Parts: sequence; structure tokens; C-alpha cells
Amino acid sequence: MIERLQQTYNQFPRAYWVVAGTHFIDVIGNTLLNPFFALYVTQKFNVGMTQAGFILATNSVAGIIGSAIGGAISDRFGRRGIILFGLVVSALSGLTLGFVTQYYLFYAMSVFVGLMGSAAHPAHQAMIADLLPPEKRAEGFGMMRVISNFAWIIGPSIGGFLASFNFLYLFLSDAVISIAVAVLVFRLLPETKPPTTEKTASEPFSQTLRGYVHAVADKPFIAFIIASILMIIVYQQMYSTLSVYLRDVHNVNPRFYGLVMSSSAVTVVLFQFSITRIIKKYPPFLMMATATFFYMIGFTMYGFVATIPLFVLAMVIITIGEMVGMPTSNVLAASFAPEEMRARYMAVFGLTWAVPAMIGPWGAGLIMDNYNPNYVWYLSSVLCVIAMAAFYVLHIRLGKRESFRRVEPAPAD
Repeated sequence: MIERLQQTYNQFPRAYWVVAGTHFIDVIGNTLLNPFFALYVTQKFNVGMTQAGFILATNSVAGIIGSAIGGAISDRFGRRGIILFGLVVSALSGLTLGFVTQYYLFYAMSVFVGLMGSAAHPAHQAMIADLLPPEKRAEGFGMMRVISNFAWIIGPSIGGFLASFNFLYLFLSDAVISIAVAVLVFRLLPETKPPTTEKTASEPFSQTLRGYVHAVADKPFIAFIIASILMIIVYQQMYSTLSVYLRDVHNVNPRFYGLVMSSSAVTVVLFQFSITRIIKKYPPFLMMATATFFYMIGFTMYGFVATIPLFVLAMVIITIGEMVGMPTSNVLAASFAPEEMRARYMAVFGLTWAVPAMIGPWGAGLIMDNYNPNYVWYLSSVLCVIAMAAFYVLHIRLGKRESFRRVEPAPAD
């Protein structure tokens, strides 16, 4: 066992493990707070899920802007600096949220948090792609999924415990952890941005921003983005709508919700390596369709079941889809991107999370506040069917290209 772990460690460069370690600590901080954010808003300000969803939606709009600017900065000036900036500023602004007592001020601050906190996301994704050759990226991104979900085992359980006493503890803990990660990044993490050409180095920053036109004009890439958005609209319900749904419809308290979320994390930690080794031999767009199929089954179950064990079973099914889809989607995004535009492509790829976060919770909130809450899960199944069809069409159109034949290409000779 120890020898196997040593072999795994030696397969990746040291800088990758620094990224992985700091990511693990940061995710613990995020998972203390994020799963309980909608619960906090509805309880603190005595509003419905529609208002909570609206806050999450505008936070995501700000995140799109922050991600676009951060991606351009990362491609032009480097990954490390923007990651440090994002950690420090989002920690301080996020901490402020815990002390705000007025809904509209909380709303304004959450927009600022979304803007600042998202600036570093493209740099982080690009840094992993910088450090790993194409044939190691599926395993590398899969490893990050394991690390993230190991943090999910810890974070929601602690978060649920702290939330049962005082939600302020969640904001304090998240801020302290983010500052600690910033210190580690500053001391241990090197710059990974590939050398720029003389032409790129001399171009004005406005020209770097215009590089997004190239990414948006890449029609196959945008088709992949749209299909992914449909899939993630469904997936993101587990981080916002699900907690409120279980509380209001089935009287599940935050501690049990943390247990449901932790079951997902345990599944990833136990099986992500095996799943990644299996899926890397198959066409990536078909794997995305497969992941969406599991999402359809798992999320639809929430509209029909009513006990904790079945809630956990539904989450495990969803997690199987997550283990197939998450590393595959990251590999696909990196495969589309030219090296000199990697962070900007990753910023556009970030729309697959930002747009669902903008639409999903708000739309689900409207349904939950005005109609049968189970309609959220029935509609989710319809979106999954559309996304599956879209991924299959992409496989037919693009599957013969060398970069899209397998999730993980064979090593170059």
C-alpha cells in the first residue's frame, strides 16, 4: 500500500502536489460554508428560496466578469499572483458577509465576493494543465477530484456542527483558512505559465482581453460549453436547492444534510482512481453523456423518495456521474485550448459553472416557492436528456479527431 502511494506520488511533479495540498485546505474552508449558504440566507433574513436563489444568481454574474478578467490576467502576467489576490480579497470580503444584518447590503457584498473570488479560478485550472502533459491530465484532474471530495468528507460535517451553534462560525473559519492557504501559496508555489512569444509579450492588455473572441468563435468548444451548462444546472442543485428542499419538505436538519453530502465525498475518495483508469480508454463525449445519465437517475429519485437511506443512495448515484464527468470535462476544456490561451479558455469553461449557478438556484427557488417542490427534480431529468443528446451529437461530429478519441491520449513517442 505504501509502495503504491509512493508510485502515485512520483508520477506527478512536486509543484502539482503543492497545488493539490493547498487546494485540499481551501476546499475544506469552502465546504464549511457553501452547502449551508442558502440555509443561512433564508434563516437569517427570513426570505424564501427565490430571494436566496437571486443572491446566488447575481453572485454568479459577478463571477463571470471576475473569471474573464482573471483569465486574461493569468495568461498575460502569470497564475500565481492572481491566485494570491483571489484568496486574500475573497477571504476578507467573505468574512464581512458574516457580520451584515441587512438583506440588501448582504446582497451587494455577495456580488463583490463573487467578483473577487472567481478571479483566480481560471488560473488554478490552467496551472494544473501547465504542470501535466496531456497523457497525465485525466489522472491529474481525477486526483484533484479525490482531494476535493476528501475535503468534502470533513467540511460539511464540521460545517453542519458549527451551523447548529452559530452560522457566523462558518464565515470566520472560511476566512482564516483562505488566509492560511494564501501564505502557503506565497511560500511554496512556483509560477507555471508557459513562456510567451515576443508578440504576445508586447501586446496591450486590451488585446489580451480580445483573445476571448477567439474562444467564443470556436463553435465546437461553445457547443460543448452549452451542453455542459445544461448538465451542471442539474448538478448544482445539490449545493443550493437540495439543502432547503430536504429541510422544508422532509424536515431533514443540517447535520443529516451534511451526512448526505459526505456520502458523496466518501464515494469519490474510494472509487475515483478506479473510475478514472476505466474511463480514460473511452471517447470523452460519450463519457460526458454517461455522467449525465447518472445525474438524471439520481436527481429524479429525490422527487420520489422520502427516507435518509434513499437520499444517500440517490447521492451515491449522482456521485458516480460526478466521478465520470468532472475529470473528463476538465480534460476536454484543456484539449480545446491553445497553450497561449489556456487560462482564457478555462475562464470560458468556467461559464459551465457560473451560468448554472446564476440560473439554477433562482429558477428552482421560483418552483419551490410557487409550485410542487418535486417539479425541480422532474425538470432536472428533462434537462439531462437534452444534455445527453447534445454530448452524443458532439461525439458524432468530433469523436474522430485525435484529441477527442480517448479521455486520456496515449503518451507521445
